[in-house]
Amino acid sequence: MARSVGSSVVRVTACLMALGASRMSAEVAFEEDIRPILEASCLKCHGGETVKGRVDFTEIRTDADADARFELWETVVEVVEAGEMPPEDHPQLTPEAKKKIAEWYDLRLSAPVESRPGVFKPRRLSGPEYRNSLRSLFGFDLEVVVAEAQQTVAGEQSLVLKLLPKDPPGDSGFVNDTHGAPLSSALWEQYAFLTEAALEKLFAPKQRAGLKGLIGGEFPDEWNLEDFSEKQAEALVRYFLPRAFRRHVPDSRLEEALEAIRGHSGRSLVAILKFELKAVLLSPEFLYRGMLMPVNAGGRQPVDSYELAERLSYFLWEDRPDDELMLLAQNGELSSSEALRDQVERMLKSPSARSLSESFGVQWLGIANLDALITNPIAHHSLRTQPVLFLNYLFTENRPVMELIDSKTTFINTGVSGFYGEDRGRMKLHPTPKGIERQTTPFERFTLEKASWRGGILTMPGILTMNRGPIQRGTWLLRRVLGERLGEPPADIPPIKPAPRGEKLTFRERFERHRSDVSCARCHEKIDPIGFSLDGYDTNGRFIKRDGKKGSASGSVIDTSGKLPSGETFTDYAGLKTIFMNSQRGRIVRNAVERTLSYALCRKMTRNDYPVIDQITEKIVEHNGTWKDLFTEIVMSSSFRETIIENQEKQ
Repeated sequence: MARSVGSSVVRVTACLMALGASRMSAEVAFEEDIRPILEASCLKCHGGETVKGRVDFTEIRTDADADARFELWETVVEVVEAGEMPPEDHPQLTPEAKKKIAEWYDLRLSAPVESRPGVFKPRRLSGPEYRNSLRSLFGFDLEVVVAEAQQTVAGEQSLVLKLLPKDPPGDSGFVNDTHGAPLSSALWEQYAFLTEAALEKLFAPKQRAGLKGLIGGEFPDEWNLEDFSEKQAEALVRYFLPRAFRRHVPDSRLEEALEAIRGHSGRSLVAILKFELKAVLLSPEFLYRGMLMPVNAGGRQPVDSYELAERLSYFLWEDRPDDELMLLAQNGELSSSEALRDQVERMLKSPSARSLSESFGVQWLGIANLDALITNPIAHHSLRTQPVLFLNYLFTENRPVMELIDSKTTFINTGVSGFYGEDRGRMKLHPTPKGIERQTTPFERFTLEKASWRGGILTMPGILTMNRGPIQRGTWLLRRVLGERLGEPPADIPPIKPAPRGEKLTFRERFERHRSDVSCARCHEKIDPIGFSLDGYDTNGRFIKRDGKKGSASGSVIDTSGKLPSGETFTDYAGLKTIFMNSQRGRIVRNAVERTLSYALCRKMTRNDYPVIDQITEKIVEHNGTWKDLFTEIVMSSSFRETIIENQEKQ
């Protein structure tokens, strides 16, 4: 439901709609007027036992249900007005019914809405968040002990991520959206095993230096667990609990743990201490975010300083707050605008900010799809690492948001250098050691000079390889970059027919005949022009339309021209990129803002988030804002700094 940024027409229309909403909404209501239309004409295909396109109208009964599916109605109105739905062999809607649906949509879903933060809900740490929190708490990672050959790419080294079941993406599309993910018995057993493994390692002889750092004291050279004192145990408890719970711990809670260790020493003290620390690490207060935030009063309110520190840290680092954030929260200084801006700048300079590219960026753009597609470990490493390094560069070095689409900077190693033509001659050489056929080589930051067909993330070899063919590429670009909400294709789509005997037809020409079905044409009018603009790159991402050559390897002409639904035309991807950088700029930025805010808040966006999304988008577009600007605006927004506490009787 994209909106043009800064459009006076949109604003005037919105104001007029707002003035008329109270009168018209009384005339057209969902339960009285819209639902009967759906029941009469739509439930045969979209309800009960038959649910086509993942649309089930039986689940939408009230105005609140309809609002919760705000992204669906744009498509509903579009296909109804185009006469594509209901199908020809079903009872058709009357002009009056179509008018009612359009009026209700315009008034209820297009009218301006109040900006409201989300309802506060504790949620379980995702797998990566749990791994990082455990690692930063103990000062070490739990690793899988596997000998790797030098010429191969190492697999997953974290024991935590190896053992924990992968969290499925939540409604937001991100794995940190765990609101609907239960704490299963299998997951609990893995938590218990990992907790015991971490505690065993903490008190192991090889970890003496780390243990000393947590306690903050000196150990004699011959010190061992028999010498562990009550004073040292108390120091460890006082260090451990506030960091595990991610907030100030009252003396009464500390006293519970300290009471258990009093009067003990040596190995018996260590055993008791392990039990107490294990109880902390298996408690809901550690495994869930938000369990300890005060919720005494209902209604809209700022989150407390510790919750704000958590939101900031898990957003930018995917990890628990460090000591500086904790101190600012404890002193009540974090909530100031100056402090928040300073912390965003500081945190983006930390190596921990790499999680923005490795987690947020990978999930947003679907880069992990390469994992199943590329089996060669050397090729996989090169194709998957390049876009992640580029995203990290954008996110942490204050680069403009639109450099996602067009940038002279990229990252190259020997695995992808062959895609960059003459520019390849300027990269550093990495000789292969004797006896090794292939190996992974380091990436270097690289400035493009002659490879004009590259630049930005969309033409990176890994992205093109991940999306093989014009339809897949167009669909990916529309959904991931432009934020277009496309319906799911029908399950019974027939295969594309070969060219009739005696006719030489390109894939594009054959596909034009294939998509003549009116129900397919609506989406393909959006997908095809964008997808075929990238047809100058083969399935492996190599540019085959270069140096004035208009033909592919087989000699057939490649038609990369197109016309967008807006009427704008282009001859190839370079022309389309120019359109993206100009008239489509607001659309691309808005999607980037929406996806980033959704990741930061660990939830799906609602209509009440639109005002914040629009406000941030307008600032970024107007000032050619950077990713740091975007992250800062999100942290400063009411959606990030406030919440709504439901009354206890409603919970």
